[in-house]
Amino acid sequence: MAGGITCGSLLQKLQLVWDEVGESDEDRDKVLYQLDQECLDVYKRKVDQATNSRDLLIQALDDSKIELARLLSALGEKAVARTPEKTSGTIKQQLAAIAPTLEQLNKKKNERKREFVSVQSQIDQICGEIAGTTEVGEQVATPQVNEDDLTLERLEDFRSQLQELEKEKSNRLEKVLEYVSMVHDLCTVLGMDFLSTVTEVHPSLDDSIADNCKSISDDTLSKLDKTVATLHEDKKLRLSKLQELAGQLYDLWDLMDAPTQERSMFGHVTCNRSASVDEVTAPGALALDLIEQAETEVQRLDQLKYSKMKEIAFKKQTELEDIYAGAHTVIDTAAAHMKLLALIEAGNIEPTELIADMEDQIAKAKEEALSRKDILDKVEKWMSACEEESWLEDYNRDDNRYNSSRGAHLNLKRAEKARILVSKIPALVETLVAKTRAWEESRGLSFMYDGVPLLAMLDEYVMLREEREEDKKRMKEQKRYVEQKLNTDHEGPFGSRVSPNRPATAKKIPGPKSNGTSMNGTPPSRRLSISGQQNGRSGGKDSKRDSMTKAVSSPGNGAAAAAAKEDASSHISGTDLAPTTP
Repeated sequence: MAGGITCGSLLQKLQLVWDEVGESDEDRDKVLYQLDQECLDVYKRKVDQATNSRDLLIQALDDSKIELARLLSALGEKAVARTPEKTSGTIKQQLAAIAPTLEQLNKKKNERKREFVSVQSQIDQICGEIAGTTEVGEQVATPQVNEDDLTLERLEDFRSQLQELEKEKSNRLEKVLEYVSMVHDLCTVLGMDFLSTVTEVHPSLDDSIADNCKSISDDTLSKLDKTVATLHEDKKLRLSKLQELAGQLYDLWDLMDAPTQERSMFGHVTCNRSASVDEVTAPGALALDLIEQAETEVQRLDQLKYSKMKEIAFKKQTELEDIYAGAHTVIDTAAAHMKLLALIEAGNIEPTELIADMEDQIAKAKEEALSRKDILDKVEKWMSACEEESWLEDYNRDDNRYNSSRGAHLNLKRAEKARILVSKIPALVETLVAKTRAWEESRGLSFMYDGVPLLAMLDEYVMLREEREEDKKRMKEQKRYVEQKLNTDHEGPFGSRVSPNRPATAKKIPGPKSNGTSMNGTPPSRRLSISGQQNGRSGGKDSKRDSMTKAVSSPGNGAAAAAAKEDASSHISGTDLAPTTP
């Protein structure tokens, strides 16, 4: 006790006081009893306090053990190295032994909890962005963490879930950017405002906003998909409309023979005439103002075509007549012109229908000309051979053909070629007759050449050729008769023998002629004559044939034969006539 005061010293002092006072034993016993009771109460209180303190420590120890077990379970750890395995020592010792472990586990729990909060916040953030309930970058409320389950396995589950969500977010963002790019390309082609179109879907899709801040919600993706589909459909419709207008422009240009310069002004319209939807990528290629411009031009040309219809129609008619002329087919051009003029002035037929009908006629005429081409080519060869035959006859009658004059060697070469060509005429005529008959049988029509049946021309040619052969034989017999007679006669007193170099007159087979009659007087409509004109239209090839083909007179009756015989008797021909064939 402080100052060396004890209960005994105090009791002695109390006895001295009582002795001085003279306190009775009864009073002294009462006071001592009272002191004993008070001391007993004090001890009782102290014992109670000590007991309560012990109970609290035991409770704390039990709570610590329970907390330790809970933390171990929550953290998924089976035991901690410094955790006492058995109960040993006083209560305070046991509490002191378990306290560091609890502190370590609580610290680990708090760290683990922060990790859970971070992962779950990110999960909630991405889920909110996908669902559209949270804007990109918006802070979400702190999630409630289950503190009884803070195991690493559960944390890894959350992290795996977060990775999947981050991957989905990345895919969604990529898809959003792809949609935005498609909207941009479509708006560029369609001539639309990209910014207003894309921000109408969601404001975050503006180019000025970073990619990682753009909306990736289901609603945004759905709207973008619908926007792209709508724009793509608009692109298809506009392209279809533009291609239709381009086709109309081409038809009207072709109809009116528009110059290249005028057509080039709408090259940006017609360049996509046959393009597919995906091939059209040029900026403004399908803008509304461009389509309106093309529509205006079509309307202008459509009105203009009525004023030019007569000119266009007659130009087509001229083309049709040229085809028939090239095919040597005779048509009534005057009647065709009158009928065409009547149709135009009556106005009962659409210009496009009229031109289409004429183009159909032109196509049929070309088809007909193509079917006649093989025969016409052989007719040209036949006529060329007849021209060479005529030249060869003139050449053979020329007494100076072998002189060394200028160009004589060229004529010799030509004569050799002409003889070869003339020798092929019979086979050529035979082939021509066969092909012409085959053509007529397949079509049930006569093959007309400039209004004359070709078979009639060929038949007359064959007949004249036979007559020519007979005349040649008759002339040879006359020649031999005259020579035999002259050999028996004596020379006259004032004359000498006739020069043998003087040629006798021989009959020449006329080739096809451009105008006039054939050698036996048959009119052109029945024999070989070929019309050089078709209803006022001159034929260049016919003029050539007319200039190259010569008609030579031949003895066609008995009088002519007698005249030839008399001439032969007075003029001896020492040169045999070369046989000439058409």
